[in-house]
Amino acid sequence: MGRSSKDKRDIYYRLAKEGGWRARSAFKLLQLDQRFQLFQGVHRAVDLCAAPGSWSQVLSRHLRWDWGHWVDWGDWSPSLGAGGGNWGEASTAQEIQRHFEGHPADLVVCDGAPDVTGLHDLDEYIQAQLLLAALNITTHVLKKGGTFVAKIFRGKDVTLLYSQLRLFFPDVTCAKPRSSRNSSIEAFVVCRGYNPPEGFVPTMDNPLLDPDAGLALSQLSGPSRVIVPFVACGDLSAYDPDRTYPLQLDPATPYTYVPPPAPPIAPPYAWACQLRRGG
Repeated sequence: MGRSSKDKRDIYYRLAKEGGWRARSAFKLLQLDQRFQLFQGVHRAVDLCAAPGSWSQVLSRHLRWDWGHWVDWGDWSPSLGAGGGNWGEASTAQEIQRHFEGHPADLVVCDGAPDVTGLHDLDEYIQAQLLLAALNITTHVLKKGGTFVAKIFRGKDVTLLYSQLRLFFPDVTCAKPRSSRNSSIEAFVVCRGYNPPEGFVPTMDNPLLDPDAGLALSQLSGPSRVIVPFVACGDLSAYDPDRTYPLQLDPATPYTYVPPPAPPIAPPYAWACQLRRGG
């Protein structure tokens, strides 16, 4: 397959390159904002699991960021010129608070996900634990009434995760952006109106993913315990992420291949590519 094959198979990959976005995932946050007006009134935002940086790009363009602070557990290209840290540590939450001069964040986003194994139950569990870890540091840095957006894998136990989120946010919605492939179990939870339980004290010593954390799900009752609205984001007439498109979308504009702004840092398929090139 030639360099243009992925441009035909993935329209959002192509549009991301042409728009200078570091990854196609930028369109997911843009479409979530179209539906929920996430950036309205936001002055301070935190991007967890920021690599490769497309969501930080979106935040930067909409909020006029100065590339203040990003937090990730993995590698990130240094070209974005931001500072990083491990968001499983209390020192990172303290550093974010110092960066905002003691003010809490208005918005926390997290597009992080593990390398999938193909075992759906395992992938869903790991993603849920990653989300709870993100929620844990969010409780340290998010203002009361703030918004938390994170990736979720919808599986059979997703209602338990909804219930855990409902302990902190009265308004929880599960959303599927148009740019997210229909074949994927990926979706995003948009949690608004941060309001922790009375007496709750954020601490890294007793994380939310610890089953002995003492947060009683019995605080929720009735439909609010398990039912979370599910919505689709993005114009339904927009490009279909599962469809193949011709290379020349506009008859008046010839197709020109555009290299990706941020190639994968350490893709798991790199070894296979080297073997293929070596014959």
